[in-house]
Amino acid sequence: MRLALAALLALTALRLALAASLPLVPDEAYYFLWSTHLQPGYFDHPPMVALWIRAGTMLFGPSPLGVRLLGPLSTLAGSLLAWDAAERLFPGRRAGITAAACLNATLMFGAGAVLMTPDTPLMFFWTAGLWAMARLIQSGNPRWWLATGLAAGLALLSKYTGLLFILAVFGWVLAGRQERAWLRTPWPWLAAVLAVLVFAPDVAWNAAHGWASYFKQGGREAGFNPGRALGFLADLLGSQFLLFTPVIFVLAVRGVWGLRHEHGPAPRLLLWLTLLPGAVLLEHVLSQRVEGNWVAVLYPSACIAIATLPAAILARWRNPALALGFGITGLVYAQALAAPLPMPPRMDTSALQMAGWTQLGEQLAAMHPDFVTADDYATAAALAYYAPPGLRVAGFEPRWSYFDWQPAALEGQTGIMITHRANAPCDQTGTLARTRDGKLVQTYRLCRYTAPGPGIWLPRP
Repeated sequence: MRLALAALLALTALRLALAASLPLVPDEAYYFLWSTHLQPGYFDHPPMVALWIRAGTMLFGPSPLGVRLLGPLSTLAGSLLAWDAAERLFPGRRAGITAAACLNATLMFGAGAVLMTPDTPLMFFWTAGLWAMARLIQSGNPRWWLATGLAAGLALLSKYTGLLFILAVFGWVLAGRQERAWLRTPWPWLAAVLAVLVFAPDVAWNAAHGWASYFKQGGREAGFNPGRALGFLADLLGSQFLLFTPVIFVLAVRGVWGLRHEHGPAPRLLLWLTLLPGAVLLEHVLSQRVEGNWVAVLYPSACIAIATLPAAILARWRNPALALGFGITGLVYAQALAAPLPMPPRMDTSALQMAGWTQLGEQLAAMHPDFVTADDYATAAALAYYAPPGLRVAGFEPRWSYFDWQPAALEGQTGIMITHRANAPCDQTGTLARTRDGKLVQTYRLCRYTAPGPGIWLPRP
């Protein structure tokens, strides 16, 4: 156990070093902008990611490490919680070390540990909720319902996917005869009230802003699309085969399937926490593509399910699974840092997300425009974070109107809009490119842009 804890601490140190060394991806730059204007809600998501970034930047400034600080630290804490939860749910089976090791060996967890997105706090609080439920099941102490409600509210305040945790827990209560007895006590109801109170600031913000965030996220359902559903399903399974890493993916499927032969509240809880979100995601492929990171909430329960597999299976496959998982994650880390794999940068996800932003900003600044903007929020945020201080970056999208930043009285004035979309309407005046080591990553069209109305100046680090 000491060796495993030492390995986890060493892995955390590596992740902190990576978090400090790797450039921010555009979405992280966008969430950094949120942290400069804290509020109870935002157009895209609840506010937790902004709070976490503000906490980190108060210690380390607006650096990549400051933005990402709580990512590796929460992954460490979440790993320990998953470890303890597995031990309590399945005592005497050394389930904790297997669950924590498999969780950390997934590419999803490994990559997510060095990036700061809403999934980062969601994963931590979801795992904390699972841990609180494990304590409840083991001890029978009803006060653990309050810890569960607090974790559920904080998960929901991280990302609206946290609602699935609440639904899964209540599904678990309703489905079991022994568990239904809890409904005759005040404790689960108090937990639900606590979760609602924690989440209430986001509800209040949305009520004051036309329910903007709820309409935005609720509008993802695009209607039944059977012609493309099989393709969306193949994309989902293929992405998870990679993000779980192949052997852990197979073991997770087998472990969850094997839970149906287990008896008691613990395996039923894992089934609800895995299958209910999984069913929602499968329903989603009937209308549109499921992004790989949306599946992250299944990982803690699925990795604990691996630890319930027969000893003979674990003896044969656990070490190869961990070796392959950490090996794949290590290659991804290395590629992001130094690009040792000979692949075109335009096919390299880390290059597409991280490379060449400072260079692009300097090229734009050298043109001395009155202002620069972009036709997507992520590019605009990346320019605001990386471009030289003299370059003024303006936002005109409706999403920027929800921030109390300095107004940009630019109506009728002409600046530059950049776009990477080939079919975007554009009075094109030229092109610029992001590169890595002299190799093309992304080409941008430069468009003469007349401001249609007042905008807002995006804050700079």
